[in-house]
Amino acid sequence: MSLDWESNPPYSNVKQDDKLIKYNASCYCGLVKYVIYDEYPVDSTYCHCHGCQQLQGAPYQWACIFPKASLYFLSGLDSLKFYNSDENIQDHILPCKVSCKQCSSPLADEGRRMWLAFPQTFKQFRLSETVREKLKASCHIFYGQRTISSDCFKNDGLPKFQGHKNKSNIILDQDI
Repeated sequence: MSLDWESNPPYSNVKQDDKLIKYNASCYCGLVKYVIYDEYPVDSTYCHCHGCQQLQGAPYQWACIFPKASLYFLSGLDSLKFYNSDENIQDHILPCKVSCKQCSSPLADEGRRMWLAFPQTFKQFRLSETVREKLKASCHIFYGQRTISSDCFKNDGLPKFQGHKNKSNIILDQDI
C-alpha cells in the first residue's frame, strides 16, 4: 500500500472550528467519521455506469463532489480500505474507492483533487429536506448503461448524458 497517503489531503487536513461543520459523515458501524466544511458541493451526479452499479450493489451511485481541502477525519484513518479498480488492487492509487475495513461500507470515491462523497453517509441527509436540496444532483451520467428505467428519472428534469457530463450526447426523455 502507498505509505504516504496519510500525509496528503484529505487525511492530513487540519481541523477547523466546529461551528463551520456542514456535514457529518460516517461508515455504517461508525468507526470512520469525517466532517465536511463546505455547504455546497462543486457538483453532484447520479452515475449509472456498470462499475458503480457493481461496486455499490445498486442501480446507480449518487456522489457529491467536494474539494479534498474541505474535509477533516475525526476518527478511523487506520480503518480505511482503498481499492483501485483500474489495477484491480487494494491500494491507495488515485483514483480509488474508499471504504471501512470493519463494516465494508463505501465512504467515497477519491480523485486526484476531489472527494466524491456519498450523501447517504451524512447524518444531516436523513434529517433535512433543505440539506437534500443543497446536495441535489445536477445530472445523470452514463445513463446509457442504466439497468432500470424509472418514471422518476424520466421526469426529473435533469440532463441524462450517455457518458461523462458535457463530454457525451444527451439522452432525451422522449427516447427513454
